[in-house]
Amino acid sequence: MLNRGYDRNPNHAKVSANSFRFGWFEWFCLWFPPGWLILFNRHWQHYRPDPDGWNNLEYALFLIPGGFYVAFLLRWLRLGGRSPRSASELQPDPAYQQAFRDEILAPILQHYFRAEFHPHPLMLAHPPAIVVMNHAGMCFPWDFLGLAGFLSQEQGWLGRPLAHPIFFDHPWLRWWLPNRWAQVMGAVRADRESLEAAIAEKNLLLYAPEGWRGLIKGQKKQYQLETFDPSFIRLSARYQVPILPVVCLGNEALHPWAVNLHKLADWLGLPLFPISPLMPLFLLFPSMGVWVARSRLRYFVQTPYCPWVEQDPTQLQRRAIAYHEAEKVRETLQQAIDRLLKGK
Repeated sequence: MLNRGYDRNPNHAKVSANSFRFGWFEWFCLWFPPGWLILFNRHWQHYRPDPDGWNNLEYALFLIPGGFYVAFLLRWLRLGGRSPRSASELQPDPAYQQAFRDEILAPILQHYFRAEFHPHPLMLAHPPAIVVMNHAGMCFPWDFLGLAGFLSQEQGWLGRPLAHPIFFDHPWLRWWLPNRWAQVMGAVRADRESLEAAIAEKNLLLYAPEGWRGLIKGQKKQYQLETFDPSFIRLSARYQVPILPVVCLGNEALHPWAVNLHKLADWLGLPLFPISPLMPLFLLFPSMGVWVARSRLRYFVQTPYCPWVEQDPTQLQRRAIAYHEAEKVRETLQQAIDRLLKGK
């Protein structure tokens, strides 16, 4: 099995004179946690004018203890006491996705996460496919961003991650991430209609079958897979799309010692609200919201699986049968995780 670290290869994307350059300030932001939010927003503004976005003075305030709150107030006053406008007409942009992966994600994966990709000898030749992976960390989905980066680099595939509606609709995120960032990056809203449309269009769908159960399980259940939602089995059978299981090691340590406060999360309208010993630091530097600890991310692709070959596709639409097949995939991934952890 090959062991490939993330290496930004100029053969995978054309670099124009107008490309975003990862200069000294970007390196400073990478190694100074409050600067991660700056990287996302400055990259967006390089390619997409955004008068409602953060400006340079406000970015500078991110780096000062408590300065984010002043920056927020200044931006709110600059916008006339309103929230950033919603640009609902934006669509997935493969060119921007590739630019983000080459110019922002690649340095983070290579130098911060020291990420590795281990392909499988029976890798699929091309999409469509449903890529299922264990998802953890109580944080921004860096494990899936990393997987998307490797699949783009190694296979030339642009994956579309399934994302909770919060990444599309929650008013808080309009102040943090660039407006409609998830939509432009190709995220698929986690509802039945959007999911089926993405599969029908022959996309490569990145799917976390544990859902939020996996993300918030914490250190007590480290690398113990939660129940899989069977919807990916039904979709695979209905459209005869292969399932490509992937194991990620390292994502459990992206936010170590974090604990989810369920009741507070519900009150705030959030799917999770993690707290940890880092909370006082986060209160001083709220722009650290997309930052995570320096865990080593390793991806191991498993054997592709086609459930409709072994079962009648119409029978797989029944919940009980689909659940049974989903449990088979979960057990296979759990065995792979256990085996890989023993071999560390």
